[in-house]
Amino acid sequence: MLLRTAAALLVASAPFQPARAAEVSFERDVLAVLTRAGCNSGACHGNLNGKGGFKLTLKGEDPAADLAALTRDMLARRTDPHHPAESLLLLKGSGKVPHEGGSRFSVNSPEYAALLAWVRGGCRPDLPGGPTLTKLDVTPAAKIVVEPADRFQVSAVAHFSNGTTRDVTPFAAFEFTTVGVAKVTPAGEVVREATGETVLLVRYLSQVAPVRMVFLPDRPVPDMGGMTTSHPIDKLVVAQLRELRVKPADIAPDHVFLRRAYLDTLGVLPTAAETRAFLDGTDPKKREKLIDALLERPEFAEYWAQKWSDLLRNEEKSLDKKGVAAFYRWIAAQLAADRPLNEFARDVLAGTGSTYANPPANFWRAVREPTQRAEAVAQVFLGIRIGCARCHNHPFDRWTSDEYYGFSALFARVDYRFADNTKRDKFDKHEFVGEQYVFQNRDGEVIHPRTQKPARPVFLGAKTPAFGPDADRLTALADWVASPGNPFFARTQVNRIWLHLMGRGLVDPNDDFRATNPPTNPELLDFLAKDFAAGQFRVKRMVRQIMTSRTYQLASTVRDKTTMGDDLHHSHASVMPLEAEQLLDSLAQVTGVPVRFEGHPLGVRANQVPAPPQSGRRGHDGMGQRFLKTFGKPDRLLTCECERNDDPGLLQAFQLITGELMNEMIRTPDNRLGTLLAAGKTDSEMLDEVYLSALCRPPTGTEAKKLLALLASAKDRRAAWEDVLWAVCNSKEFLLRR
Repeated sequence: MLLRTAAALLVASAPFQPARAAEVSFERDVLAVLTRAGCNSGACHGNLNGKGGFKLTLKGEDPAADLAALTRDMLARRTDPHHPAESLLLLKGSGKVPHEGGSRFSVNSPEYAALLAWVRGGCRPDLPGGPTLTKLDVTPAAKIVVEPADRFQVSAVAHFSNGTTRDVTPFAAFEFTTVGVAKVTPAGEVVREATGETVLLVRYLSQVAPVRMVFLPDRPVPDMGGMTTSHPIDKLVVAQLRELRVKPADIAPDHVFLRRAYLDTLGVLPTAAETRAFLDGTDPKKREKLIDALLERPEFAEYWAQKWSDLLRNEEKSLDKKGVAAFYRWIAAQLAADRPLNEFARDVLAGTGSTYANPPANFWRAVREPTQRAEAVAQVFLGIRIGCARCHNHPFDRWTSDEYYGFSALFARVDYRFADNTKRDKFDKHEFVGEQYVFQNRDGEVIHPRTQKPARPVFLGAKTPAFGPDADRLTALADWVASPGNPFFARTQVNRIWLHLMGRGLVDPNDDFRATNPPTNPELLDFLAKDFAAGQFRVKRMVRQIMTSRTYQLASTVRDKTTMGDDLHHSHASVMPLEAEQLLDSLAQVTGVPVRFEGHPLGVRANQVPAPPQSGRRGHDGMGQRFLKTFGKPDRLLTCECERNDDPGLLQAFQLITGELMNEMIRTPDNRLGTLLAAGKTDSEMLDEVYLSALCRPPTGTEAKKLLALLASAKDRRAAWEDVLWAVCNSKEFLLRR
């Protein structure tokens, strides 16, 4: 703080002199050079503690402090206006004297010339009221380079508040998101190193612009086949695949589509009877009719309510068992009624009163600090991760610390009254049991740590109304988020729906929208967002829009090498492990053995349990709960899909191969096998039933021949059938959604 105060006095005391056209600007030139050279990066002098006794602010976010560090700190050793070329800033930067960071620019470079001119001119600060950067135009915004071509030129033009423009390519910083695909020269020429795709981030001062680029081998444009449909999603996907010269996969066979559609919409498998009816159907529109039917089933709301419960941190420790159930039922009811998602968001954000009588208010039980609330709301409803701006301006996005604390100020007055907190652990400050009342205080502010003053409430990237002393900040925020004109909401939510149906968001991570993380298909994301808003933000309509596209219905198996290597552009379906709840419910359905969940009647599916009970409590940690935990069901301590873990591990293998729950399901006397055997079914009939129930298809000729021979030779028919059922439930085809 003392350093910044001294720097501010230095700027204020500088004599006023009219700026000359050729004069080097400290903020527009010197700070740009330091950023380009990496001097003020987090790995160098922009580190919290600096490097080698020299500290700069990260990415030049505080010019006054940086000016003081360069011209006054360490007895002004770093800059010498009387002998400019002898300044440590130039000697170390050019590598003339030992420097841990090595040479950052040559003596013949524009960077060296700009720093030399600034030091020679007296290391002057910029005059107050000077032009500020308003926009950075980088061309081209995207580029596809096909062999034998191997390079192209990038240029950056800065626009300033006084209406002037300037080519700042020599002062822009370049950084690739993927190493090894290309390199860039100081002059902005991009040169291929290998075929592949990457993004070049071009930074000048506070602005960052991405350049998407693909380097392709010289290969022919493939036949798009049946992808040339009139569906708007297919048109946009095909246009991109044609540019990338990637051949799309064939359409998925009926049994694969059927299983995929049930898992993606309902989280369960079709019954053997439902599978037979669909596979035997001859209606050319049977897929569209199936999608319509699935969207109206109660399992749709229950399954998608689990997804929103994960995001809204609907967990038992903070909300208690009654609050969790009330919140889950409310979410499911909104989805079942296909309530517009923006109105759903408004209810959650403006939710106050009793957490039992008004379930949306439970969201505020889980996020109890203003900054925690701000980060959660920005991430879930706006697709923005603002956490990095808590300590300094966001290094990869537009958000400043002022905006971070201003947005947090919107939540400063949220408070709670307790009817009675009957928690078991009196020393656990995070556990709450009993009804709570959420309300807004008349006072309460967020103090900005830099200014030590109350932060002024702001909306992110939008005009903010003036808030009076008694203003309802939550309702104002809720109205802004739910407004059809909100620039973030629709894009975030359609990207989330796309992720759940397609396996990867158009922006990935799906809740990290920023200029430095551009969408893989910008035109498609724009269309989906506009279509979502035009359809009144209805989830079922958007799910149907995506599922009826040929893009969604493509097969996951491909023969073309270029298609196999494509993981970004949806040229084929993604293969994904079943989610924990999907897997447990599928096992229970196929084996005919329901799983018991503590506190719920027998027969309740995993996707119907409002939230996982608190682990480690006696009577709560049953086999079903341990299974879900092993397969990645989240504890709901984060407002992020990333908390759900689907990475395979040894514990998962043990659960499926020798696990107590799996053995119980396979060996229960009156399970599916016991029922079929008691009914006098033949081995062939039983095999069809097991395959149709688990894999949504009959066994192939080879599978039937080998398995029926095995069963015929078995001394213990029941034991042999247990082996077959176990093998089917451990097959990749059963464990994966493809």
